[in-house]
Amino acid sequence: MGLVPRSPHQAGRRFPAGGKRGRGAKGSGRPPPGRQRQPCPPPDGRSEPAPDAHPHLSPEALGYFRRALSALKEVPETGEERELMVHNVLKEVEAQALALATNRAGSEMLQELLGFSPLKPLCRVWAALRPNLRFVACHRCGVHVLQSALLQLPRLLGNPAEEEEEEEDGKDGPLETLEELGLGLAAEVCDDFLFYCGDTHGSFVVRTLLQVLGGTLLESERARHRGSQLPEAQRAPSRECKATDFKVPETFLNCLQNLSSCFLKDIAVFITDKISSFCLQIALQILHRKLPQLCAHLCNAVMGYLSSRNSSADGSPLLLFLRDQTSSRLLEQVLLVLEPPRLQSLFEDHFQGQLQTLAAHPIANFPLQRFLDAITTPELLSPVFEELSPALEAVLAQGHSGVVIALVGACHRVGIHQAQVLQLLLEAFHCAEPSSRQVACVPLFATLMTYEVYYGLAEEEGAVPAEHQVEMATARDLGEVTVLGSLLLQHLLHFSSPGIILRSLGALTGPQLLTLAQSPAGSHVLDAVLTSPSVTRKQCRRVLKTLKGQYVALACSRHGSRVLDAIWSGAALGARKEIAAELGARNQELIKDPFGHHVARNVALTTFLKRREAWEQQQGAVAKRRRALNSILED
Repeated sequence: MGLVPRSPHQAGRRFPAGGKRGRGAKGSGRPPPGRQRQPCPPPDGRSEPAPDAHPHLSPEALGYFRRALSALKEVPETGEERELMVHNVLKEVEAQALALATNRAGSEMLQELLGFSPLKPLCRVWAALRPNLRFVACHRCGVHVLQSALLQLPRLLGNPAEEEEEEEDGKDGPLETLEELGLGLAAEVCDDFLFYCGDTHGSFVVRTLLQVLGGTLLESERARHRGSQLPEAQRAPSRECKATDFKVPETFLNCLQNLSSCFLKDIAVFITDKISSFCLQIALQILHRKLPQLCAHLCNAVMGYLSSRNSSADGSPLLLFLRDQTSSRLLEQVLLVLEPPRLQSLFEDHFQGQLQTLAAHPIANFPLQRFLDAITTPELLSPVFEELSPALEAVLAQGHSGVVIALVGACHRVGIHQAQVLQLLLEAFHCAEPSSRQVACVPLFATLMTYEVYYGLAEEEGAVPAEHQVEMATARDLGEVTVLGSLLLQHLLHFSSPGIILRSLGALTGPQLLTLAQSPAGSHVLDAVLTSPSVTRKQCRRVLKTLKGQYVALACSRHGSRVLDAIWSGAALGARKEIAAELGARNQELIKDPFGHHVARNVALTTFLKRREAWEQQQGAVAKRRRALNSILED
């Protein structure tokens, strides 16, 4: 497909569902993983012991720990027996900690054991590994043990019962506290910061340490740790990092500040080196939440370095780095944490006049998406929309649908240009004219296909577009809903006037709407119908009434059952009676289904079938409580 936008009524096209950006994702412009960094020699002439100098785990010991772990899983989670077993097993671990940590099977078992270790055994295992920190942190198996140990801090820090236990057992010998061990690890990493950040495995320790010191665990990094032993194809980096906060001592935040200052000493390395850059990206996310002034300082350092390089032929030197595989990832994170005034200046100084070029670039379109995600003011969105909107169809044709979704998301968030962007979308998907085609916009947006492609029409160039044929639309099964298509519809349903989208949803047949509800991506479209403040109850009922007769199929679907639960939660008593009556007619089928039996329990179907009056009283009480709660929330 060419990159030049074609006339809205030329032959149709299927818009490539762009936006994939996993490591080596097709069309992402990113190379697949596989760069192996050569380990740097230790500073000051120190040398690491040869691998053979470290103990190896015997088959007998490995078998013992495997049996012990299996036995622990069978013991109840609470009780003296489990506590005694944990202490005994971890006592054996302490003597062979290094051998276990650097053995693949042993490492996996040790990670599990640390997951339910009390404070003192964990400290002893940590202390046993500390003399070989560099070796363990840069070992492909040992690094995950250190990560697991660090990730126990949210569970154990500040636990009074554990602290008392440590004080009682302290007489056995001097033992550093968990806080001291964490600070000690940070100090050793700080002394050789560039090495650890640049090592393929050591960088994982740095990233986890930054999160623990800041009292914030990022979901994407925890998922990466859990999937660390999986093949690369089974892991996908997360675009959005959900965070979980926990309380840390003030010393940790002070240490985080000192550790983060190390980035400034070699800022060029952290911008251009692929492995080291990941550490700076995590630091920016943590500092944005906990130390925003230091985050802003680091962002200024990054932008200052990039802006000071040699100018590119087409303007700002920053544009060169937006097209670079490594620095563009860092710039994405910088854009997400910049304050609005700084973001405005960035646009005026570097991006203005270049947005369409960036949107067309296979790499630069990703930081552009993050830039659009970060826009929160009308003053910035208006000039951006004016520059980028004329190229909307061309951007879709190039497979960079994520840029369009981000622009629509900005219009939703800021609350301006909503009617204009919807009209542009209708034109891009060839369903603006004749107006009868607009009722087909939901299937087109969901599948990212133009009208002609979706319905298999062959229109000659310059021909007058045909009117929409209702019979043709109702006879066709709903196409496969894409993730980006679902996101697009969710944004549009939250616009102030989602009437066109709601009319299109209402025109779907029961089987088509069922397919949407059963789709992993499409089910979230119906979530948006139920939760959008722009959708009235009457409009919502008009859309959902088509599902009548499809409730059993919904209940027996993984994603459809979740949609049915959401419909049930907001339904009035009369609607609940209709749903329960339809489900009750096939009660046995529901009970046998792995998803349906949960729905039957949620609906109280047995009570409905055997004691209707009691069921109505129960549901009436639930509705009354819901109305009272809504009244409180509205006040």
